[in-house]
Amino acid sequence: MHRKIVFLIVTSLTTFACTQRETPAPIDDSSLARDYFTFADTDRFVTDHLDLNLTVNFESEQLHGSATLTMRRIDPDAAEIVLDTRDLTIENASFSSNSGESVGADFRLGQTHDVMGTPLIVSIPPALHTEPDIVLTLQYRTSPQATALQWLPPELTAGGEHPFLFSQSQAIHARSWVPLQDTPAVRITYNATIRTPPELLAVMSANNDPGAERDGIYEFEMPQRIPSYLLALAVGNIYFAPIGEQTGVYSEPETLEASAFEFADTQTMLETAETMFGPYQWGRYDLLILPPSFPFGGMENPRLSFLTPSLLAGDRSLVAVVAHELAHSWSGNLVTNATWRDGWLNEGWTSYLESRLMEVIYSKERAAEENVLGYRELLLDFEVVNPVLQALAPPFETGDPDDFQGTIHYHKGNLFLQYLENAVGREAFDEFIGRYFNDFAFGTITSEVFLDYLDEKLLSLPESKVNRAQAEQWLYKPGLPDDALIPSSDTLDQAAAMAVTWSSGEIDITDIPVSDWSPQAMMHFINSLDADLSTEKLGELDVALGFSDTRNAEIGRTWFIQVAQRQYRPAYEKLEQHLRRYGRTRLVRPVYKALAENGSDLELAREMFARARSMYHPLTIASIELVFKRAEENDG
Repeated sequence: MHRKIVFLIVTSLTTFACTQRETPAPIDDSSLARDYFTFADTDRFVTDHLDLNLTVNFESEQLHGSATLTMRRIDPDAAEIVLDTRDLTIENASFSSNSGESVGADFRLGQTHDVMGTPLIVSIPPALHTEPDIVLTLQYRTSPQATALQWLPPELTAGGEHPFLFSQSQAIHARSWVPLQDTPAVRITYNATIRTPPELLAVMSANNDPGAERDGIYEFEMPQRIPSYLLALAVGNIYFAPIGEQTGVYSEPETLEASAFEFADTQTMLETAETMFGPYQWGRYDLLILPPSFPFGGMENPRLSFLTPSLLAGDRSLVAVVAHELAHSWSGNLVTNATWRDGWLNEGWTSYLESRLMEVIYSKERAAEENVLGYRELLLDFEVVNPVLQALAPPFETGDPDDFQGTIHYHKGNLFLQYLENAVGREAFDEFIGRYFNDFAFGTITSEVFLDYLDEKLLSLPESKVNRAQAEQWLYKPGLPDDALIPSSDTLDQAAAMAVTWSSGEIDITDIPVSDWSPQAMMHFINSLDADLSTEKLGELDVALGFSDTRNAEIGRTWFIQVAQRQYRPAYEKLEQHLRRYGRTRLVRPVYKALAENGSDLELAREMFARARSMYHPLTIASIELVFKRAEENDG
């Protein structure tokens, strides 16, 4: 029945058009900052455009074809181009001359780095040394182990009949499926031709056609400049359902109806965001609901946010993730951090905009609840993250950009922007927001560029209660400044009080007004339970409130962390079901961590991981293996 319904939906949308804006001018090369996580020679060449022509081979789990890079010369004496790769097989390199002829080129691979991959060095033929623009074509194929690509067999999809492929390029994984300058400091336009099995649909972070015919050949164009980490591809048994004039949802047919219901407010979110942050400059805004192994809650790929199915709670209670990914259309996608050291300009800004959206669309209390839970996560991160890396803009020349700061750049960045709003008032800060996104649109900036801009446009205002030195404390010092605004929530305070009074036996479980609570209040209640609560009391709680059987993935995550920490073994079977149901790193890694560190269950955690491993993304696998490694070191 779902397939018939979906077919009617898709064929009725063939007249939908994708609004396109004028392509912005190239960015100023002087804004390119030092990125320690790329081999690319951005001081000699800068890529303006990418053309991809790729075939998707599910049997070999490889992409193969070509990437053509149109590059501007910065250094007139440069005779080589250096690009980023990881586990790519480069089969041929050639340049296009002014006459249109193909000129073969010598190339070599440099020394491989554990995190950064392998540099590709291409020699420019002498006849092209004086050309201001270079067009380089590389024939290549990816590895089945490409860190950006997840190849799912049919049994790991919702339908169980067709395979599925999806990419995750952030932070530095685009280089594992495209040879390019893999740094957020470079923004490109791109076109792509993707060939797939004819029964499957391909979608990208580009101008997807909701009424596209399934013929195995799909053409894409991204006319706005994006950084490489926003390159995205998915291929599978995917169908489309509309939500609003500019919005819709793609998913497997088995989850399409539930997805359309869950995210029905997306068009309203988009329209509200435009009134608050300025024009939406990307045409359509659609959502793709991926299979469970997607490692994140969402990924802000422009025009098509990728989302985890763990958000399908049935009551629209987890849509803050959609608000977050939509907000990235301004912070991150429109104005991008120049290096991963400046990631708070992406995630901190977006967390702040998400909070503002939730406040308008739902309520101030709902936004306050989210902020309090984020603050609690921030305090937990402060306990384990090196103080040097607790700054919003720390020195960052080594390590791995996937995991260096935990959630600090999200939650501390959000608190910093709330602090600035409080210093000048919301009206003045909103004016600053609009000017900021307009002045830096389709550009990349560093924390220092932002600080200078902030100082000039906001801190110098007569009504500002904050000076540059106070702002610098947020950017360059660990922890939180003494005058930081600490979020609070009346409903969460009430939930915490209920946890204390119930734990002490002062009230019966039937006296807890859970029917009036949000999922956020329920999570706070769980986290506020007495540390010495007996097994009997935990069992009573689980039976009455059904935590082990909850459909809400965030409540399940919160509960099973407590189950593991408290070694509440009657719930271990359901705990393992949780670990096998979800592949999102946030939902499973902390549960494994709690098991591994509770003093008794490290080996059991390993056994559960071995049984669930095949459904996890490589990034999730690596993060869990690191948990076990650290637990072993601590035991030793």
